[in-house]
Parts: sequence; structure tokens; C-alpha cells
Amino acid sequence: MEVTNLTVTEFVLLGFYELPSFQLVLFFMFLVIYVTTLVGNSLTIGLFCFDHHFHSPMYILLCNMSVLDMSFTSMVLPKLLDIFLTGNKVISYKGCITQVFFFVVLMVSEYFILATMAYDRYVAICHPDRYVAICHPLRYSYFMSLQVCFWMSWISWSMGVFEGILYALLISSCMFCESNKIDHLFCDLKPLIKLSCSDTHTIEMVILGPSAVIGFVPSVMTLVSYMYIISTILKIHSKEGRHKTFSTCSSHLTVILLFYGTVLGMYMRPKSSYSMNQDKVFAILYAGVIPMLNPLIYSLKNQQVKKALRKLKKAMLC
Repeated sequence: MEVTNLTVTEFVLLGFYELPSFQLVLFFMFLVIYVTTLVGNSLTIGLFCFDHHFHSPMYILLCNMSVLDMSFTSMVLPKLLDIFLTGNKVISYKGCITQVFFFVVLMVSEYFILATMAYDRYVAICHPDRYVAICHPLRYSYFMSLQVCFWMSWISWSMGVFEGILYALLISSCMFCESNKIDHLFCDLKPLIKLSCSDTHTIEMVILGPSAVIGFVPSVMTLVSYMYIISTILKIHSKEGRHKTFSTCSSHLTVILLFYGTVLGMYMRPKSSYSMNQDKVFAILYAGVIPMLNPLIYSLKNQQVKKALRKLKKAMLC
């Protein structure tokens, strides 16, 4: 990707500079988070790919989520670990723009993948060994076939790449002529816009305009899907039946609440309550903690996954 000539040729990621005596502790803490995320999500992908019982739309979407989670973590934590261990806070200009690109790609793609998963839950909830439909009991294969799932996944990633290229080009057109110190954990949009000495009105308008619309579509899709799901669950007369049916989509709902809550807390706070330290905490949540927890959230309430893991463990011990 072509970038413009700038006075600033590299940036300095300050990270947790306010905690100089805890750098080694932070290194080991985030190393555990990173390794756990990679192992958990790799195991999820391997399990779903090589066991034919998991070759269904729901698990294909979960594989997409695992790829997103590993990519998110790998985009942020390796450089952060380097900062903690060696104190090397420098990142090149092109490296910074690359981080912006992948950050936007992964963030937007996750929005759409979560919306697609909500649609899948709306059409049918997956129980062990069979589909139990919620709203369209006899037409699940028509509304959410493997072909439809692949197309929706492709659209999700394509929207992310489109926005990633757009933002990378917009940030590349900015001038950075004064400070090159980014008070954050990685090259995020907000601190870069704040550092720029050129007119950032266009970028801010894109954030508030087209990007807000693109983010609005999957959000509405998710909300409407769960409105129908909850409405249908409430019509079930049996209390046990309501609880059992709702528990099958509670994992996805938990992930949605974690993701949306973190992102909204990061980007939708009023300027009067803006704090870079809070931004760092939110960044760690959605780039480290949530990707680490997602495989656990999805597997803990899924009997089929737990059964497959027990079989895998038994095979490894033998």
C-alpha cells in the first residue's frame, strides 16, 4: 500500500508506561493470555474441521470467530510483549498503518459474523444430534444451508476488508508532523487522529457516516433476530422447555454482550468522560481477554463439544 511522505517515519507505542516496575509481571500475564487464546481457538478450529459431526453452519461460523479471535490477539499482543520484555516501543509508519488496516478488518468482520450467528440462532438452535427449529422448523436447510453460510461469511470478511482499505488510505493521507508518541497499546484510529496535524474532518465524517451505517446493519440484524427468538421462547408453555431452549443460545448472547459492551464503551463514551487509561483497559478486553474466553464460553454449554473434547483427550492419553 502506498503511503505519503511524512515528517514522522515511525511511532512510539507508550503501552503501560505509567507502570514501569510491573513490566515483567505484565509480560508473563499477557503471555499466558496469548498462549491460552492460540491454544483454545486452534483446538476449536481443529475439532470442528476434522470431526464431521461439526460440519454444520453453526460450527462453520464458530470457526470464523476463532480465526477472528486469534488474528485480533496476534495483531496486538506480540508487539506488546516485545515492549514489556525489551522496552522497544518503536513501530514503523507502515507497520502502524498495517495495524490500523487489520484492526478495522477484524472489528467489522466480527460485527457481521456475530450478526450471521444471530440469524442462524433465529432460524434454528442446535441441540446434540439434531436441529430443533425456533421459527422455521421445516425450512432450516433452505434459510441456512451451508451455501448460505459460506456466502454470509464471505460477505462479512469482504465488508471488513473494504472498510480496512478505506481507513488505511484515509490515515495514510494524514500528516504527522509533531509528536509521534501514541499513548495506547497499538495503532488505533482515535489516538492517530488525535496526533495528526492535518485536517481530519473527512475521517471523522466517515466514522460518523458510512461506517456508522455499516455498523448499524449487523447490529439491527442481531437485535431483530434475538427479539424473534425471545418472543418465540416466551410462547413455550413448559418452564423447563423455555430454560432448555434459551440455554442453547445463551453462549452466543454472552459473546455479543461482551463484544458490543466493550466496543461501545471504547468508542461511544462522551468526550467529557474520555480517558486513555480506560481505552487501554477496553483494548485489552476486546483484543486479549474476550478472544481467550470465547472458546470456553462456547464449549462450556455445548454438550457435543464437551463430548468431542473428552474423546480427543482419551485418544491422546491412549
